[in-house]
Amino acid sequence: MHRSADRVLTTHVGSLPRPADLHAMSVVRSKGETIDEAAYATRVRQAVADIVKKQVALGIDIVDDGEMSKPSFITYMNDRLAGFEPDTAYENRSPWAGSREALDFHDYYKPQLANVHTRHAHFTCTGPVTYRGASQLKTDLDNLRAALAGMNVTEAFVPSTSVSSIEDWNRNQYYNSDEDYLGALADAINVEYRAIVEAGFLLQVDDPHLVTYYVCHPDKTMEDCRKWIALRVEAINRALRGIPRDRVRFHTCYGINFGPRVHDIEVKYIVDILGRLNVGAFSFEAANPRHEHEWTSWRDAKLPDDVIMIPGVVTQSNVMVEHPELVAQRLGRWIDVFGRERVIAGTDCGFASFAGNDEIHESIVWAKLQALVDGARIASKEYAPA
Repeated sequence: MHRSADRVLTTHVGSLPRPADLHAMSVVRSKGETIDEAAYATRVRQAVADIVKKQVALGIDIVDDGEMSKPSFITYMNDRLAGFEPDTAYENRSPWAGSREALDFHDYYKPQLANVHTRHAHFTCTGPVTYRGASQLKTDLDNLRAALAGMNVTEAFVPSTSVSSIEDWNRNQYYNSDEDYLGALADAINVEYRAIVEAGFLLQVDDPHLVTYYVCHPDKTMEDCRKWIALRVEAINRALRGIPRDRVRFHTCYGINFGPRVHDIEVKYIVDILGRLNVGAFSFEAANPRHEHEWTSWRDAKLPDDVIMIPGVVTQSNVMVEHPELVAQRLGRWIDVFGRERVIAGTDCGFASFAGNDEIHESIVWAKLQALVDGARIASKEYAPA
């Protein structure tokens, strides 16, 4: 995994706005309706080429495919895992309904509870979980590799969803325990994780559910949540077995939530558990008012001396475009603690975790990413090695 040796490198979390026509094709396709599959494949391939060019033009160093082929950062996995059937009994409601946030700010959240998430199908585990997505994954990797040809990038990463996210989205009715279910999911997703790394890309494990469990389960104590998180960290490590930790970056965040967010679990309560992950880099929220102060918690954590920090220096949780000088100042805090080589400028979360999500307009997404790049350039000059 490249480090910020000559300058502060830049990246993002993964999801980027999909073209409107591609999204329309994906919606029809996800409903099981017949489309021209050859035309769809061609459109995805072109969209990946275009989004890589866009990232390079902006000055992003560590790029991805924008998740152009995926309906969301998680539901794409429904096509890649066997052992599941559509969950017809699933209650079609927002994941924030009944959360600590919704209970305390009911009037604010009431009009938002018809969340974009509800338009995606949930599944139930009814048999042994196995990985069947080799063909789809190969297409994604081939598209990204082709798009990178002739492009001046430092590195490329591929996001892949986590064990705990799959577990949350797809109920278990087959395995005897959470441990057995998590183990089966870990063994299956290991196939995708290995293939990404063996293809020469960085693997990014996406896991917002790891830290949103607390806010979504008001009946659970902090200790309950710590135990729940610890078990999922063990499962993630199982899914990462055989993969060099310096080829893996782990992303967690607090999801799509334009709200007060006073109940987000604080990093200081769980950073010791996160530190057990066998990964070479951490990507996390650090640019919004609920989490910007938490650099001190990461500073005080007993993390491996070689771990790379990818703090968010621009956020998806509001539409105001950060000033590059502020981005540089934010990076300066992390550089002062970890050294420039161990800091890469990132984003709080993806900007289109669910395709069609327009909470942040596309024009603002690019402006925020430009601010990220410009701020990293300022920081590179102000925090140059002695």
